[in-house]
Amino acid sequence: MEIKSLSLDLETKSSVDISKCGAYKYAESPDFEILLFGVSVNHGPITVYDLACGDTVPDEIICALSDNSVIKTAYNAAFERICLSVWLRKYYPQHFKTYSIPSDPVRNYLDPSSWRCTLVWAAYNGLPLGLEKVGAVLGFEEQKLKEGKDLIKYFCCPCKPTKKNGGRTWNLPHHDPDKWALFKRYNERDVLVELQIQERLKNYPVPDFVWEEYCLDQEINDRGIMIDQEMVTQALRIDELSKTNLTVRLKRKTGLVNPGSVVQMKSYLSKKGMDVDSLGKKEVAAMIKSAPEDLAEVLSLRLQLAKSSVRKYQAMQNAVCADGRCHGMFMFYGANRSGRWAGRLIQLQNLPQNHMEDLEQARALVKAGDYEMLDMLYDSVPGVLSELIRTAFIPRPGYKYIVSDFSAIEARVLSYLAGEKWRAEVFHKGRDIYCESASRMFGVPVEKHGINSHLRQKGKIAELALGYGGSIGALTAMGALDMGLSEDELQPLVDMWRSSNPHITSYWWAVDAAVKKAIKQRCQTRVGDITFVVKSGMLFITLPSGRRLAYVKPRIGENRFGGESVTYMGIDAQKKWSRIESYGPKFVENIVQAVSRDILAYAMRTLHYCQIVGHVHDELIIECSPDVSLDVVCEQMGRTPPWLPGIELRADGYECNFYQKQ
Repeated sequence: MEIKSLSLDLETKSSVDISKCGAYKYAESPDFEILLFGVSVNHGPITVYDLACGDTVPDEIICALSDNSVIKTAYNAAFERICLSVWLRKYYPQHFKTYSIPSDPVRNYLDPSSWRCTLVWAAYNGLPLGLEKVGAVLGFEEQKLKEGKDLIKYFCCPCKPTKKNGGRTWNLPHHDPDKWALFKRYNERDVLVELQIQERLKNYPVPDFVWEEYCLDQEINDRGIMIDQEMVTQALRIDELSKTNLTVRLKRKTGLVNPGSVVQMKSYLSKKGMDVDSLGKKEVAAMIKSAPEDLAEVLSLRLQLAKSSVRKYQAMQNAVCADGRCHGMFMFYGANRSGRWAGRLIQLQNLPQNHMEDLEQARALVKAGDYEMLDMLYDSVPGVLSELIRTAFIPRPGYKYIVSDFSAIEARVLSYLAGEKWRAEVFHKGRDIYCESASRMFGVPVEKHGINSHLRQKGKIAELALGYGGSIGALTAMGALDMGLSEDELQPLVDMWRSSNPHITSYWWAVDAAVKKAIKQRCQTRVGDITFVVKSGMLFITLPSGRRLAYVKPRIGENRFGGESVTYMGIDAQKKWSRIESYGPKFVENIVQAVSRDILAYAMRTLHYCQIVGHVHDELIIECSPDVSLDVVCEQMGRTPPWLPGIELRADGYECNFYQKQ
């Protein structure tokens, strides 16, 4: 029988904690093994190969794993592909085939081009990111067995040796045959649910170009990003010294047994005449500004002691693999409203920024482990460690980083889609959008470092907060009051921004009307380059790239003001599958972020020949040889996609020997 497709699910064991260290480090552990290999060939009957009890996988299936003409499908397929890469190299090296050029670090893994992920398929169609939840939402009679978590804990993770279990560190099949039989049924059921998802979603396929993006995503995860392990080790050591020092100083100043205790610190402050509701970082930072000098010092020390961003160094140490690189930091389609990537493990998407002028000097002191000098030169050692987190990512020897990002990508996309011509002209001429926005709002010329420069900040806060229908609340959430604006200024700022951007304001409500009409009349509607249609219980929004956003079971409901609103089923802020309310500006936000994501994906494909090691929303991190031209990379990144003719894009960048934010 010719094998055309495999649907797979593995059950594995490893002493590495996959939640902290990721699948790549999990699979490279010396005690990693595949226990059960569930597979359906060509959508036929499911077979579970019990490798733990001596079964062997047939040669034709082994060969198919590295045959790119055979489509392999799994839920969260990255896990199966990574595990099978390690397994094949160990037991069937003659059948292992990799990809890319010999100097590329991806060489330890199977080519992802013939792999398909039902998690991505479900997310593309607006469904939740969990096999059990997808099965429940789609109403499968045969669903993922709920006992799975307990079985995985029993057979797949080390157990604590006791007298009762004979001092063993692993539970094996013969230790509980009934549980093992249930575990095999669990493995079979997972393959069955995957097949059901494929069958249910066959009329809602993921476009080929999105699978190509998925393949590129897997390549970036396979490549990984190098960690300066010496620096990380020293940073963690210095952090411990700093915490000890800060704790001693706080104890001396306050007399508290545990100055890190919220209860004890609140009591201390109360006795000093300062009653506080919260000791959160934002609240403490605000209190420092008005507190008496002695209490301000105590609060400042506490703020330093509570700094948590240095935990990123621990995450690096947890996740770094034997090759000195951290793999698997990006989740494709992690945000299924827009299709953007989500961060994993170290979370590159939310690293602290660096503003230090002497970044290189501070980094050298940390790497040398010179705590005393750091403490003498800088007000806050935890603050220094926080700013240096990015710099722990380094290119491999003989290479450099090129970091290139899009300038004001969402503002450009929103302006383009809404047809706000004056903004397009600003971008075309390379002017500052914050200055130009402030100039139109206040009717005077505004220059960044010149005339009326104080108004630029108001233009900036308005640009960042008001593009998606935001009002006073959005300005406040964006920190308008902290930046010196008064409450009386906020509503006029909203009004001025909206009157300066009439096409954007109109665009919100044109999208709102188009979505409602599509739902009510079950017809296709269109606003500019975006189309809306409802079919088979789904609202689809088709983007200029051809990619679609999906909203499950859309309805017209009533909002809290008594007006019409659109609702759909999705993952809410509490990570639960529930009915979510939306409206025009929110749909516009989804659309703009999705189109911005597509532009980044287009740039990634344009630069696929470069070795991309990381990306953050609108930025690419490329590990390349010293002779690669920064100007060429930025020019190619800023190329206009054929499906957005006329949009004004611009990519800027810089070279560095460690990751940083310039």
